[in-house]
Amino acid sequence: MNYAEAGAPDKPALLLIPEQTGSWWGYEQTMALLAEDFHVYAVDLRGQGRSSWTPKRYSLDNFGNDLVRFLALVVQRPAIVAGNSSGGLLAAWLSAYAMPGQIRAALCEDAPFFASELVTTCGHSIRQAAGPLFELFRTYLGDQWSVGDWPGYCRAAGASSSPTARFFVSDEIPQNMKEYDPEWARAFYEGTVALHCPHERMLTQVKTPVLITHHMRGIDPETGDLVGALSDEQAARARQLMESTGARVDYESVPDALHMMHQFDPPRYTKILTRWAATLTA
Repeated sequence: MNYAEAGAPDKPALLLIPEQTGSWWGYEQTMALLAEDFHVYAVDLRGQGRSSWTPKRYSLDNFGNDLVRFLALVVQRPAIVAGNSSGGLLAAWLSAYAMPGQIRAALCEDAPFFASELVTTCGHSIRQAAGPLFELFRTYLGDQWSVGDWPGYCRAAGASSSPTARFFVSDEIPQNMKEYDPEWARAFYEGTVALHCPHERMLTQVKTPVLITHHMRGIDPETGDLVGALSDEQAARARQLMESTGARVDYESVPDALHMMHQFDPPRYTKILTRWAATLTA
C-alpha cells in the first residue's frame, strides 16, 4: 500500500482516503494545509495510485481491512479518518468495524451511501446513479485495462445520457486513470463490492462521532437518475441509522461544492475538517 505523510508526529493523527479513480495526489494541496494541525497520512487504496492491483479482490471489507492493518502497523495510535466518495464509505466502515481504539472520528465527504449499492434499501441504486459511467469503464477499459479502448470509451461516454459519464472525457488518458484498475468499476456496477457489507447494516454499527458533508446533487429531469453522490433522502437515512447507535452525527450541506471538495477547494475543506475536529474530545 502506497502512502504519503505530512506534519509533525506530535500532532493528532489523520488518515485521508481517496475516491474511486483517485490517489493521495488528490490530497496534496490539502495535506499542506492540514499539516499545521495534524500528522497526516494519505493512502492509495488497492487497485489505485501506486498500490498493488488485486484482481477479484475489490470489496469494502478488503479495503477496510487493509486500512485496519495500516492503522495498526503505520499510524499506531488513534486517528481521525476522512474519506471522499467510496473513501467516505470506508471512513464509515472503519467507524463500524475497525479494532477498538483505532478510530476517534470519521468524516464522510460526499459518500454515496445507498447510491453505490446494486440492491439498496433507500432511494437510487448504483444503476440509477454513477453506474452508467462504471459500465463504460467495464466495457471499454476492462479489468486491469485488458480492453484498453480509451477512444471508444470517450465516444460512448460523450454520447451517453448520463451527465456523469459525459464529464469523464478527455483526449489523453489522465494519469489517475492509468493508475486505476477498472475492475473497481465492475465491482460497483455488478454489486460485488458491497455484497457482504450492506450499507444499512454497516451504518447501524458505527461507534464514533461522524461528520457527513453533502455536496452538489439533483435529479436528471430526462432520466430520473441521481446526479451527485447521494440524495437528500439517502443522507437523512444514513444519519438516522448512525444516530440509532447513540453516535454523534453532524451533517453539513454544501450544495455548491464539487464532489471532490478536498481537491478543488482545499481551503474550504480544511476549514470544515479542522473546525469539526476541534469539537472532538481528545
